[in-house]
Amino acid sequence: MGGKSIMWARQTYRLSDYDMKAASRDGFGIDWPIDYATLAPYYDIAERFIGISGQAEGLPHLPDGQFLPPMALTCGEEILKKAIHDSFGRTLTIGRCAILTDDLNGRPKCHYCGPCSRGCRTGSYYSSVSSSLPAAEATGRLTLIPNAVASHVEVDDAGKCRSVYYIDRVTRTHREVYGKAVVLCASTLESTRIMLNSTSPRYPTGIANSSGVLGHYLMDHVMGGGASGILPVLKGVPDTRGNRPNGVYIPRFRNLEERHPDFLRGYGYQGSANVVKWGHAINIPGFGAEFKQQIRDTRPWSISIGGFGEHLPRYENFCELDKIHVDAWGIPVLHISAAYGDNEKAMINDMADAAEEMLRAAGAEDIEVEREVSAPGLAIHEVGTARMGADPTTSVLNSYEQAHDVSNLFVMDGSGYPSSSCQNPTITFMALATRACEYLVEEFRASRI
Repeated sequence: MGGKSIMWARQTYRLSDYDMKAASRDGFGIDWPIDYATLAPYYDIAERFIGISGQAEGLPHLPDGQFLPPMALTCGEEILKKAIHDSFGRTLTIGRCAILTDDLNGRPKCHYCGPCSRGCRTGSYYSSVSSSLPAAEATGRLTLIPNAVASHVEVDDAGKCRSVYYIDRVTRTHREVYGKAVVLCASTLESTRIMLNSTSPRYPTGIANSSGVLGHYLMDHVMGGGASGILPVLKGVPDTRGNRPNGVYIPRFRNLEERHPDFLRGYGYQGSANVVKWGHAINIPGFGAEFKQQIRDTRPWSISIGGFGEHLPRYENFCELDKIHVDAWGIPVLHISAAYGDNEKAMINDMADAAEEMLRAAGAEDIEVEREVSAPGLAIHEVGTARMGADPTTSVLNSYEQAHDVSNLFVMDGSGYPSSSCQNPTITFMALATRACEYLVEEFRASRI
């Protein structure tokens, strides 16, 4: 249990109307059927529950949130922050991350032990195992069925959801669970696979697919533009940061007020500056205390930043059920066809150039520039394929993540994204789901579901 919440990078950045209403600004794609002002209170709820450490910056394109105290920048990051502000008017901030810097809701603050990728036994970083599931269990109204591999949704004669069909992973038993409403939140691709596999005479191409766009407009974040180098001014300076489980963020600065001639939308950077390990000592001769001090005095600082750019929504980027191959439980796997286009390739070039100029402004040397477009999927920020929209003929879900065609079907994950933005998506998934759950409760109480 826990899914990606156990292993995610925990970076949490709000979207703004620069993202949600981007189509109105540049004419590409469709607007989100919701604006930032409507979603902001639900960001607040999600952030207060999971705990976000960060620094308020007052940027309209990267709205501030409900922050716990920020983690400290290293001295190398302070140098980069000042350099890019003074030279280019750009902002560097500590990463906004779902790691506690104060105790919250019975969870202790982070003690910087370091190996976050192995899980967090103290629950200091957010996961559903440490936070959401215990809170749900405490209500006394949670029934959890482990080892259940969802296959498809069954509908009744009226075309409404009746049940979810699943296979017990251990016993291979085929079972159904019934409910007045079905909420899919299996992650972007898996939720869409379940929907595509939910065929019936009423929904021959997949449940809630009267628009024909289910599976289409798949997006990720394009990576591959960045730079790294050495900060000679800090040679021999110790790093007092410890095992800080976070990096820095440089928010988007392209296509905000002025239009870039080569591409639409924008990108942000994540990175860090810190003392390198001890590899430089291999070429230093010596022995004993004097030798050790020489190693300390010559220990270099590295600095690196890498970009995450928006992937434009295109119909031709899609997933569909494979007509031949099935998984271990007999469910068709997804066949995915996706690529980055000229817009993303131009963005990567600018991303690399801007990264190099910022590191040079900070006094970095031995700069290496990365300029290679990543493969879709490597950012692990996949979104789209059941997009929200105001028009049921061109979208699958409404602004409450409710299917246009099936009033008791909701999809509360990244599937509903009409556009990808350039920020990490998880906190927006949570805000959208919080709003959708509030609406679902209202619909239940009004007996409309």
